[in-house]
Parts: sequence; structure tokens; C-alpha cells
Amino acid sequence: MDIKDVKKVTIAGCGTEGSQISSMVAYKGFETTVWLRSEGSIDRAKPRLESVRKQILGELDAWKADCGEYCRGLSDEKDLTDDQIDQLRAQAEERLSHIRLTTSAEEAFSDADVVIECINEDPAQKRAFYEKISGIMPEKTLLLTDSSTFLPSTFADATGRPDRYMTLHFANQIWRNNLTELMRHDRTSDESFELVERFSHAIGMVPLKLNKEQPGYILNTLLIPWFKAAMYLVASGVTDPATVDLCWELDTGARPDQTPFRKIDKVGLPLALKIISMEPGADDPATPAGKMVALLKGYVDAGKTGIAVGEGFYKYDENGNVLK
Repeated sequence: MDIKDVKKVTIAGCGTEGSQISSMVAYKGFETTVWLRSEGSIDRAKPRLESVRKQILGELDAWKADCGEYCRGLSDEKDLTDDQIDQLRAQAEERLSHIRLTTSAEEAFSDADVVIECINEDPAQKRAFYEKISGIMPEKTLLLTDSSTFLPSTFADATGRPDRYMTLHFANQIWRNNLTELMRHDRTSDESFELVERFSHAIGMVPLKLNKEQPGYILNTLLIPWFKAAMYLVASGVTDPATVDLCWELDTGARPDQTPFRKIDKVGLPLALKIISMEPGADDPATPAGKMVALLKGYVDAGKTGIAVGEGFYKYDENGNVLK
């Protein structure tokens, strides 16, 4: 299969990552379906997709007002006229309104060219999902995982198509931070790897190729220690999230939305909690990891799970801007 043959893309799951990936796939003109487990999951997915839609439209409006606000993922060309940006905005409005949500595996996977799995980071759930859809997908279908923690070799046999299975890992706010990490396992075919690279370009991403499997890939190998350091400072009572973020902003010149706790809000506190819960001593409230778990759990239990719901460590308006 060549990239010109890729028309229909299905995303399994619609959490923080799934909602962004499906929105960008649709924005770039692919016929986009999101598969969800239940009608309740569909009800939860709709506000997430609406939040992403507003963020993308807001980025286009900001770019039109200030050329310095250009987002790499939204256009290959930086120097566009106001009319051209307006055309992109109209295109976004139209395409993002046609993302299809379904609980039917047959409807979602039976004619998909590419499937991107974004379900819970639970090995049993992933394995069961792969086994469920292996007999539904056409032979041609390329199956990709956006897993943040598992290596593709872990599930290669369960997919029934190890040669057409690998990792395509995204960042957050992928219209702006438009990277993908391409990680194959030892049975991923060269043809599949090359097609994933072309597909990444087609959805506005910059593909970063890994030469071998690496837990945490490139991004999370760098990012998770940064998150942990920031959370430790707050969980141990040294300071508060806003002060940590201000320190990072002033010292590095980072934009306010590229500071530790703003980034955790974008990633989603449940995922951060899951990652920290895997640390040694996480079940002991006296350890650094246990204190970080308690910090995150307090927010998650209160429904403050991040920017997608309007509140995490910060409160946000409907366009994802921090409320002072």
C-alpha cells in the first residue's frame, strides 16, 4: 500500500491523545472514524473533540493576528495571507465536523487503511483489543500504537500482523508540537516503516525515527524526569505549581504553556498518575513517589484531570487559556 492509497483512518480511543490525533487526521483531509467502547465513551469523547476543535481554530485566529503564532502542524507554509488562513479555518470547521464516532468494531475497522490505537495503558486491555480486531481488519491495514509506556514487540503476536504493526507516538498539542516518534520492532517490515513515515508527513507531523526499541522513546525519556522533578518540588512542600512554572519560564525563555505543570495539564493528570504509580515506593506515602501519587490523586479524584476538562493544576477557559 502506498500513501496515495490511504483514505480511511480509524483511531481507537478518544482521550487526550486520541482526540488530538483524530482531529489532526481529519484536518488533513482523511476520512476519520473514532472507535469507542460504549455510548458513555461517546458522550465523554464529544466535549474532548470540541475542546480540540476550539484550540485549533484559536491557533488559526492567533496566527492570522500575529504571524509569530504560526503552528507547524496546521500548514507546511509559514507565510500565508489572511485570506489563505481564513480558507484553512473554513476547511477546519468543515472537516472536524465530520469525524465519525462509533461503538461498532465492524464499522470502524473493516475497511480502515490505517488504525491508530490509543486505548488505556493496560497490557491486558491492549492485547484483548488487538485480538478482537485482528480478524476484522483487511490484510492491507497498517496497525499503529500511540502507547506511551509499552514496546511494540510486547504485542506484536497478538495483532496477527507483526509486519504491519509498530509505534507511532505523538506529543501533545500536536498541531504545534508536531512530532511523531517512529519505533519498529524486529518484525516490522521496511515497507510498513516507510509508509508510516509518509503518513506522518501527510498528517502534518515531523517523523523522528528510532533505530531500536527504547522504553519512553526519545520524548518521554527526556520529559518524565522533568515532570517528576517539578511534581516533587510541590508534593514535598517546597513550593507551588505556579512558582515552579514561573521559574522555568524566566530561566529558559520558554512560553508559559511550555512549563512543567502546564504541560502536565495537557498530557492529562490520570496518565501522569499512572506513570508515577509505577515508580518504586509509589504505594508508600512517606516516599517521594508516594507523595507525588498523593498530589496527583487529589486532583484526579476531584475531577481536575487537565486542560481537556477545563481544570487541572490550572483552570482554563473554553479555548484552553489559563484563567487568572
